Amino acid sequence: MIRRPPRSTPKPSSAASDVYKRQQMMRYISFLSIFILISCGSQDAEEFNFYTKKEIASQDLDLTVEASGVVEAISSVEIKSKASGEILFLGAEIGDYVSKGSVLARIDQRTPKNNLEQAAADLDVATVRLENAESQFVRSNALHKEGSISDKTFEDAQEAYSSAKALYVRSTVFLENAKIALDDTLVKSPIDGTIISRAAEVGQVISSPTSAIGGGTLLMEMADLNKVRVRALVDEIDIGKISVGQEVTLKVSAYRDKKFTGIVSKIEPQSQEDQNVTTFPVLIEIDNTENLLLLGMNTDVEIEILNEKVALALPAASLRTRKDIQMVASLMGINDEEISSFLKKKIIGEGFDSFIVLKETTQGPKLVWVKIGKTDLNHVEVISGLNKDDIVYVLPSDGLIKYQKRFTERLKGRFG
Repeated sequence: MIRRPPRSTPKPSSAASDVYKRQQMMRYISFLSIFILISCGSQDAEEFNFYTKKEIASQDLDLTVEASGVVEAISSVEIKSKASGEILFLGAEIGDYVSKGSVLARIDQRTPKNNLEQAAADLDVATVRLENAESQFVRSNALHKEGSISDKTFEDAQEAYSSAKALYVRSTVFLENAKIALDDTLVKSPIDGTIISRAAEVGQVISSPTSAIGGGTLLMEMADLNKVRVRALVDEIDIGKISVGQEVTLKVSAYRDKKFTGIVSKIEPQSQEDQNVTTFPVLIEIDNTENLLLLGMNTDVEIEILNEKVALALPAASLRTRKDIQMVASLMGINDEEISSFLKKKIIGEGFDSFIVLKETTQGPKLVWVKIGKTDLNHVEVISGLNKDDIVYVLPSDGLIKYQKRFTERLKGRFG
């Protein structure tokens, strides 16, 4: 009888061995979980501790709304030139701080000066003509009264006087406009502020038609950066908790260890929607006397909505409504007749500031209505319905209980 040597099983690689071990471990965990679930499902409601108990006591409520925003100027001013010609001088670069009245630009003055001289000469001529026409009119008026000249001659003298007067007014206006045009060749700063952009350079020839809307040629843009604002986008769920005048804490990436504070100045009424998320712009003003915040910086905004210690509070998960109390109460051993009797009474504010909780008593769980106040989403303030040291039950939601029940039944049907 010939004995064949046993076949040698090839050793798996280290990587394959690791995969195999992980698969075996996952199978073990899966069967262990199923065993636990089936075991738990076979117990009575009283034996399965699917709830926790919490005592009514004082609680610090703390709620903060977080958002992101961008630093921007509260108001910016466009520096435009109403004069046309070659730019001979620009008095500031981007980032320079300039005082009100400082000369920011000078345009070629030759044409405006020539126009001013011409207008002055025209005014001199108009002045002489007006004087002569006035004298002629006075003489003609006297002669006309004596009957020495005809009505036509008197009317001609009267017309000449009126024309000379109109010419004098027109020449005066032209002279004044010529002075304004000459003054426009010097562009001065209207405010104290910082230059944030510059659109022109020395030597550039500009044409500035001022008759058009927004007329003039843009030279620079400046803003007062001693006070800036952040436009933060706040989710519509939280916007109702924010009000004008609230204090805000801000952080920027450039100064991670420094906190900035601001005040909510405006909540814009028009929403913005991005990827089905609706937000509202909230404007926050910040003192920036140190000029640390630069335009366009991204900020993290924290708006403290609630920071208060209340005398009585309970977990928010203990609150129930009329719709989801039936199954939960049944699991806690409360009979249907007692539940129906309790729910017959209508309570003002149900689902808004009045909810049902399960309270522990010496006779077992009892349904009670409670009125709530402030909340930080984890705990809620108790206004009425419960007293200090009362104990309430915190249970999973009605939907979760139903899902767990169906899941347990499927496992029982599959594994017997």
